[in-house]
Amino acid sequence: MTEEKEVFLKHIQKAGLKRTAQRDLILDVFLRTEKHLSSEDLYNLVKQEDPSIGHTTVYRTLKLLTEAGLAREVRFGDNRTHYEHNYKHQHHDHMICTECGKIIEFFSAELEAIQDAIAAKHRFQVSQHLLRLLGVCAECRRHAREQRNEIGAQPHVHVATG
Repeated sequence: MTEEKEVFLKHIQKAGLKRTAQRDLILDVFLRTEKHLSSEDLYNLVKQEDPSIGHTTVYRTLKLLTEAGLAREVRFGDNRTHYEHNYKHQHHDHMICTECGKIIEFFSAELEAIQDAIAAKHRFQVSQHLLRLLGVCAECRRHAREQRNEIGAQPHVHVATG
């Protein structure tokens, strides 16, 4: 049994819940998917392996994974809660493309130090922080440039009247 499964099992036992095949499957699918998943995304992946699992079961299990410290909620401004791996994963922040929705994870020791200094200056104890940078990724900017060039390259036809 993996360390993550042991952590989850201890958490649900402490909560007075039982280990079920459905919870095990949801945990397995979550752990082997390295993307940011909404409960709907995870439900669709789980349903491929066991069509009898309902969306509510997936949602509740995601909440249990979050409580156990295995998942972390992240919000990207699309009005949906996404979940990512949290257990023994280094802290990171996110850049989100507002055109295609691509999410780029990054870590900056310099930004972390600045945040710590600002918190200390204001005598503020940070328990967690979420940094989201919104903008347009290189691929979407390139695609937009190509479209502008295609439009600009259209030959102009002048009809002489006379």
